[in-house]
Amino acid sequence: MKQVAVIILNWNGAQLLRRYLPTVIAGTDAAIADVIVADNGSTDNSLQVLQDEFPEVKVLRFEKNHGFAEGYNLAISQTMYPYTVLLNSDVRTPQGWLNPLLDYMEAHPDVGAVMPKLLHDSEDGPTMFDYAGAAGGYIDCHGYPYCRGRVFEYVEDDHGQYDDGPKSVFWATGACLMVRSQLYQDVGGLDKDFFAHMEEIDLCWRIRLAGYDLMMLPSSHVYHLGGGSLAYGNPRKTYLNFRNNLLLLHKNLPKGEGKRLLLVRRLMDALAFGMAVAKFHFGDARAIIRAHRDFRRMRSRYTCQPTVNLLKALSEERVNIITAHYLRGVKLFTDLRF
Repeated sequence: MKQVAVIILNWNGAQLLRRYLPTVIAGTDAAIADVIVADNGSTDNSLQVLQDEFPEVKVLRFEKNHGFAEGYNLAISQTMYPYTVLLNSDVRTPQGWLNPLLDYMEAHPDVGAVMPKLLHDSEDGPTMFDYAGAAGGYIDCHGYPYCRGRVFEYVEDDHGQYDDGPKSVFWATGACLMVRSQLYQDVGGLDKDFFAHMEEIDLCWRIRLAGYDLMMLPSSHVYHLGGGSLAYGNPRKTYLNFRNNLLLLHKNLPKGEGKRLLLVRRLMDALAFGMAVAKFHFGDARAIIRAHRDFRRMRSRYTCQPTVNLLKALSEERVNIITAHYLRGVKLFTDLRF
């Protein structure tokens, strides 16, 4: 068996496969990795495209769409290479992108997962970081995710400012995430109840709770189109982000501290609801209400909260990103006060 499974989860993405899969095949060292497409019950011609145009790629076929989280859980349970890369179907990979990730994991057994630098795949050229993960992710003191290279909607140009060697991060993007397969299984994999969005942050939190570090390696980079499943501004995306962020905090914080933080978050989300109404974004406003309703219904599924608050483990977790961005006008990660 090779050391790495590069698994691409596909759902009705025939055109994305035609555009991006050739770069993954060409850029991935076949001596160390197999490229595998796990098809999540596609109803388009994805399977025919794979059979006719990419016969060298291994294919896992699922009968229905299990969502991002459970789709990967099923795929990894059926493969179990020593290492797995979760790779979005809209990611372009340059030559040799995988080798630095594997080399680092092999040399650092205390690291549970790594990510490359994530750049946006643009027709104008990949000069910007990608919204989905940029140069590594953190969570602020109120549970809001942000990245080196992306603070809320503001995304920086990449000019090497975060190429300062391997960097410990709180969470790594699910667009391109390399993880130890057995560790993935041991911590429970991706939470299928999340379905999609923030499920990789939840996974990374549990990897950290298990005692492992997560790293961003600028020696590797890939290019991500983004919006391949749900476009930015889609009310369904708003719903999943708000609901899953609440679930993320409820299940991964100590019980008492989680309750206090979630009270603050309810107030902040009420302000977000008001802003959506003021901007006539009524779909987003309804999505926020549904997110809180479903969080209340789903939270009873999680009854084994940890005793350690990891939001206090790194200096980047003590930042109030709302105050910094919206009141002080901070747009650059390097301008945040740690």
